[in-house]
Amino acid sequence: MIDYLKGEVTELEPTQAVIECNGIGYCCNISVYTYDKLKKGEIQKLYIAEKIAEDTHDLYGFISKQERALYLLLISVSGVGPGTARCILSSLSPDELTTAIATGNDRQLKNVKGIGGKTAQRIIVDLKDKVGSLGIVSASAGTAMAASNRNADEAVQALVALGYPMSNASKAIAHLLSQDPNLSVQALIKQGLHMM
Repeated sequence: MIDYLKGEVTELEPTQAVIECNGIGYCCNISVYTYDKLKKGEIQKLYIAEKIAEDTHDLYGFISKQERALYLLLISVSGVGPGTARCILSSLSPDELTTAIATGNDRQLKNVKGIGGKTAQRIIVDLKDKVGSLGIVSASAGTAMAASNRNADEAVQALVALGYPMSNASKAIAHLLSQDPNLSVQALIKQGLHMM
């Protein structure tokens, strides 16, 4: 298995880069995120993920180990192939993607072309714990999660104080935060009341 390629970028397009190593040009499929970091004529290192099938041997190149790790996680999700994973990584930076997964922000994932509601939810459910265990969750994701947890606690307490059962209040607030993890306490209470 090829771990990385290091050589001159001899050809560069938003979806592909050719890296020349010892006189051999390796064509790598890349994301727009990686494309933005490459320059034609420079010596660069791309971390590689291979897709070997009966009739093809495709190389996917990534500017960082973090981006490659996210790609490998994405293609492990049922219904997400290499093309879809590359499209996700082209639409969201690694930090944005890890934040979206960690905070359950399916709306951000659904903004990616070809990703529907079910696939977005499956990505979040399948990868939420794995992203955290890889240690690639950004600081902003941790802050967003902490803030949404505080907001959730306060909103649930407010609804219980208004006479609603704890289980119903918790369910409503969890549902609202899965739709938009950035809702304020006031917005959570207001929308939560409509759901009771």
